[in-house]
Amino acid sequence: MAGPGGDMQWCFSQVKGAIDDDVAEADIISTVEFNHTGELLATGDKGGRVVIFQQEIENKNQPQFRSEYNVYSTFQSHEPEFDYLKSLEIEEKINKIRWLPQKNAAQFLLSTNDKTIKLWKISERDKRPEGYNLKEEDGRYKDPNTITSLRVPVLKPMDLMVEASPRRVFANAHTYHINSVSVNSDNETYLSADDLRINLWHLEITDRSFNIVDIKPANMEELTEVITAAEFHPHQCNTFVYSSSKGTIRLCDMRVSALCDKHSKLFEEPEDPSNRSFFSEIISSISDVKFSHNGRYMMTRDYLSVKIWDLNMETRPVETYQVHEYLRSKLCSLYENDCIFDKFECCWNGNDSVVMTGSYNNFFRMFDRGHRRDVTLEASRENSKPMQVLKPRKVCTGGKRKKDEISVDSLDFNKKILHTAWHPQDNIIAVATTNNLYIFQDKVN
Repeated sequence: MAGPGGDMQWCFSQVKGAIDDDVAEADIISTVEFNHTGELLATGDKGGRVVIFQQEIENKNQPQFRSEYNVYSTFQSHEPEFDYLKSLEIEEKINKIRWLPQKNAAQFLLSTNDKTIKLWKISERDKRPEGYNLKEEDGRYKDPNTITSLRVPVLKPMDLMVEASPRRVFANAHTYHINSVSVNSDNETYLSADDLRINLWHLEITDRSFNIVDIKPANMEELTEVITAAEFHPHQCNTFVYSSSKGTIRLCDMRVSALCDKHSKLFEEPEDPSNRSFFSEIISSISDVKFSHNGRYMMTRDYLSVKIWDLNMETRPVETYQVHEYLRSKLCSLYENDCIFDKFECCWNGNDSVVMTGSYNNFFRMFDRGHRRDVTLEASRENSKPMQVLKPRKVCTGGKRKKDEISVDSLDFNKKILHTAWHPQDNIIAVATTNNLYIFQDKVN
C-alpha cells in the first residue's frame, strides 16, 4: 500500500481455477496458507483436496515476473465419512492447513476437516534404484536358483516426482467441529480447537491429547458462547489465545495450570450503546484471531471491523478499522440470506505494517497501520491481464453516485472473499474467491 514513494500499487499476477459460472461445490476453496518461506502456497477445498503451488525461481532478466506459482502437488487429504453412533455425515471439507517449519528436504503440513487432523509429508524423488539381485526390473521376484552373480544396485536419475504421504492421523478427540489448528513455537506440539474445547497434541503421538480448555456447561441449555478461533503465540510456547462468539478474546498461560479454563487476560471492548441493535451480538462474534509476527499485537476480525490489540492493554483495541461499515444499514437482509454468519479471516504482511481481510463483491481491504490509509481492491477476471494495476474501488452509500463508484445496493453477496494469505517476506498476496485463487504482487518499477 504505502511504499517509500507514496502508495504501493498492486498488480494482477495469476489466477488459478476454472472460469465456469456454475461452480461445483467440491471446488470451493476453504483455506489458503503460505509456508514459512513463501516458496509454497497450499489451498484446501470443500472436496477434501489439498493443492500446493510452488514459486518458480525468479527470472533475473524479467524481475517483474518474480512470483509465478505453479502446481507442485495435489492430493486427496480427507474423504467423506459417516459417524454411525451419531448418524452424522462428516464432510471432507478442509477447514485449516498449517505448515510446519522445514527441518530437512521434505515439507510437512497439518490439514483438518471437522473431526480428523492429518500430518502430511511432501517429498521429492528424482532418482530410482536399478539393478536388483532378487527382482526383475518390472518388480517381479526372480527364482533364487537362477541367480549366478551379485550386482550392486545403482541410483538412476528419473523425472521429478512429488509424493504426499500421511505420516500421522490425529482422530477421535473432538465432539464438535474443529475450527482452528495452530502449531506451537516449540515445533513439537500443536493445538486444535472446536466449538467448546481446545486440545493440545504432540506431533509424534496420535492416540492421546490433553484437553487444555473446556467451556462446555454441565447443562447445555446454559450455553451462551462458543470458541470461534485459537492460536499459539509466535514466540512464547506457553501462551495461546482463543476468541469467542461473544466478541471476547482470552489469553491463557499453560504454566499456570494444566486446564486453562481461567484466563490470564481478557480482551474486550465495551459496546457503544448508540450502535446497539438486534444484530449486535451476531456481528460482535469474532471469526478470526492472528498474532502479529513480532508477537506484540494480535488482530481480530468481527463481521464489520478489524481490531488490533496490544497484548499489554486489555481494555480496548489500539486500532480499529471499518471493513464495510456501509453494510450496517443492510444487516436485516444479510440476516435473512445468512450472510451475517460468514466467517471472514484476516492476515498480516511480513513486517506487521499492513493488514488485509476480505469483503463482499470479491472486494478485499488493506489497512496501512503507519500511514493510516486504507484501500479496497477487487479480484475479478475483468482486470486479469498480466501485470495490470488494480484500481482502488469505492462503494457509494447514498446520494449521487460518482462514475467509478459502485452502489451498495448492487453488491453481489454471493461473491465473497473469506480466505486471504500474505507472503511472509514479499509483497505477494493470495486471495480466494469462490473457486478461484488470485495471486497479486506489488508493482516493480
